[in-house]
Amino acid sequence: MAKASVSSSAHDRLILTKNNRRWDEVRGRALVTTCAVIMIAATIAITIFLAQKGLQSFFVNNIHPIAYLTSTNWNPTGENASYGIFPFIFGSLAVTFLSALVAAPLGIGAAIFMSEISPKFGKKVLQPVIELLVGIPSVVYGFIGLVVLVPLVRDHLPGNGFSLFAGVVVLTVMILPTVTTIATDAMRSLPNSLRQGSLALGATRWQTIRKVLIPAALPSLLTAIVLGMARAFGEALAVQMVIGNTRDIPGSIFDTSATLTTIVTLNIGHTTDGSIENNTLWSMGLILLIISFIFILVVRYLSGRRKV
Repeated sequence: MAKASVSSSAHDRLILTKNNRRWDEVRGRALVTTCAVIMIAATIAITIFLAQKGLQSFFVNNIHPIAYLTSTNWNPTGENASYGIFPFIFGSLAVTFLSALVAAPLGIGAAIFMSEISPKFGKKVLQPVIELLVGIPSVVYGFIGLVVLVPLVRDHLPGNGFSLFAGVVVLTVMILPTVTTIATDAMRSLPNSLRQGSLALGATRWQTIRKVLIPAALPSLLTAIVLGMARAFGEALAVQMVIGNTRDIPGSIFDTSATLTTIVTLNIGHTTDGSIENNTLWSMGLILLIISFIFILVVRYLSGRRKV
């Protein structure tokens, strides 16, 4: 009887343990599903809200979309008001691509140094420093650019200091940690068999890096660059403090300019909800969202092309 009682008790405990595990699994799945649903709902809600507000310029205020996107005359006040945002689109794209053009080789070069040339020094010293740079608020970058960079450009280069060049320099410093961190992770994720096989065939370390490792990690490296560009394109405060915020297309890199984000942040607080100017600013926000989606699609495409 005692053995039967012990066996029954052990069986009951086993059933109870299985029930608890099953219940924990159900709760965990429900929690994860709820979080996913909330994220999807928030994304859809933001998209619908911006689309509803941004399209009022075209369907309510009868602004022609082509003229809105291609005109260079932005004068939202007065009797002869005009709403052309091409200079701001040009400024956003120019500052984004120029900063990426500078940050890409620097970030990838630093990633190669930390992962292949001096991995111990890179992991102990350089990577913590780069991670600290990621956490610095954008207003700090903008303030340093305003106090240090703008007077330096004014004294040694053409223009008055506030310029597209100053915005590019600030954004380059801001996106460099992002590009470097992602590129470093991409290089370190490559299997050692690639390195060992290349070296066994007689290649030097630099030949292995240039002809084997970089091509293998190229989709991930391009993803790092695109993510850095996405951050640069959406930055507002730091660029606003150094770029000059004018309505004209810059004739050179040392001329003042403006971006979509800077114009929205400067003007949205001085407009009335439902006015034409307010609606056109919401349309700029919609354009920013669409371009952000394009960056995401590019990242997804590049991620799907990873070979390793």
